[in-house]
Amino acid sequence: MNIEIRTATVADCPRLLELIMELAVYEKAPQEVTVTLDEFVEAGFGDNPVWKAFVALDGQTIVGLALFYIRYSTWKGCRLYLEDFLVTENYRGKGIGKLLFDRVVKEAKEKNFNGMNWQVLDWNQPAINFYDKYGANYESEWLNASFTKEQLGKL
Repeated sequence: MNIEIRTATVADCPRLLELIMELAVYEKAPQEVTVTLDEFVEAGFGDNPVWKAFVALDGQTIVGLALFYIRYSTWKGCRLYLEDFLVTENYRGKGIGKLLFDRVVKEAKEKNFNGMNWQVLDWNQPAINFYDKYGANYESEWLNASFTKEQLGKL
């Protein structure tokens, strides 16, 4: 197996959405994926792109992704936010996640960001074990808060 890590292209978007859905199923929330392919493409490759991704390829097949964007903290400055990180099930345990994660870390260093953030579900022990190998910090006192598009419309 010869895995290549490269920057995602617009042509990769349909496959990226498939992997995002796979992640949502794993996280027991497939109904939460409501973005359309057009919205996804526009957000990544339109006039004002807001995300970037690296993909892991086995030949011509995308088997993993790391999608991220810049997050600004008034306390810390610019930080890389890793939104989605996934290696498809049949390819797990082969070091592909490490290749992808290391590439994201390299991006954060190259851009001189003041840090990197991501979320992990408290029950996702394989992911926690992976991040522990890097010496990750976990924040227990913060709660996630959000509005849906429908809620925003009512405000």
